[in-house]
Amino acid sequence: MTVRKAWVVAGAAVAAGLGFVMLLVVGVYVVAGNLMNGVGGGGRALAKGAVPAAYQSLVQRWGNLCPAISPALLAAQLYQESGFDPKAKSPAKAEGIAQFIPGTWATHGVDGDGDGDRDVWDPQDAIPSAASYDCTLAKYVKDVPGDATRNMLAAYNAGAYAVIKYGGVPPYKETQNYVKTITTLQASFAAPVDRVEPSQQAAGAIHFAQSKLGTPYLWGGNGTPEQGGRFDCSGLTKAAYESVGITLPRVANDQYNAGPHPGRDELLPGDLVFFSTDPYNSRAIDHVGIYVGGGYMIDAPRTGAVIRFDPIDTAKYFGATRVTADGAKALPTGV
Repeated sequence: MTVRKAWVVAGAAVAAGLGFVMLLVVGVYVVAGNLMNGVGGGGRALAKGAVPAAYQSLVQRWGNLCPAISPALLAAQLYQESGFDPKAKSPAKAEGIAQFIPGTWATHGVDGDGDGDRDVWDPQDAIPSAASYDCTLAKYVKDVPGDATRNMLAAYNAGAYAVIKYGGVPPYKETQNYVKTITTLQASFAAPVDRVEPSQQAAGAIHFAQSKLGTPYLWGGNGTPEQGGRFDCSGLTKAAYESVGITLPRVANDQYNAGPHPGRDELLPGDLVFFSTDPYNSRAIDHVGIYVGGGYMIDAPRTGAVIRFDPIDTAKYFGATRVTADGAKALPTGV
């Protein structure tokens, strides 16, 4: 956590400042209400820093391999499978950043970097292989009615034969959930092309955070009675959205993937705002707060401080996420 100058400190001296911020919040809520009929946007370009810089060009290039996939969709699959960890290994013996099992790799692994070998542990091979495998599956089900991307994802999960047999996504709960998860999660990796719709739960999340102003910070704090009701930064944002029925991951860098990413000039109250020492890698995010309007957030800054209002425009500002219920549900629990 980075030490930032407090805009408001505990005590009676903050009353006037708190009133001013509340006016900002109310004012921006009015704007948010006027935007409730806005249209969310997608896009083939990747959102800033959503993919670690080491893999960004690979995902951008291979994510355009065929019309059934996109860079954001490929990124969503990699995040879902391994959290971009090239050393990941599952109990089912799936290996690498794309989590290929040995039999599938033997058939569908490609030499993406042209160095003469196919190495499942090398993202330069595994990421192109994941895209190539997706496109191969899309070819298998190309004559099936319906959306080509959804059919491809269903074939990835249930096999091409099941998609052909049922004329689309088969009636398997696991497969239907997988298709929804990846198509939803891709929104958090795509750079929006339009203003994204405000979250209906935003006001409640802010109300919760405001009720905790002045509470001392606790590293690892989740607000439990045993912890004296104290929070760290991501514990506060998790609890704030949990209070309105949305369950977020525990750590800030995973919370970044809970929805689409509005630009700095599109922020609305309730958006999560993130901070990092690496402006090109969302996996390096180390702080999060809840935006309240006027360039300020409520956050739990650091040991020795209290939950308070802080400005968001610092050198570490990384970006923002407009939390959605579907986006939060799509997040994997094992990354």
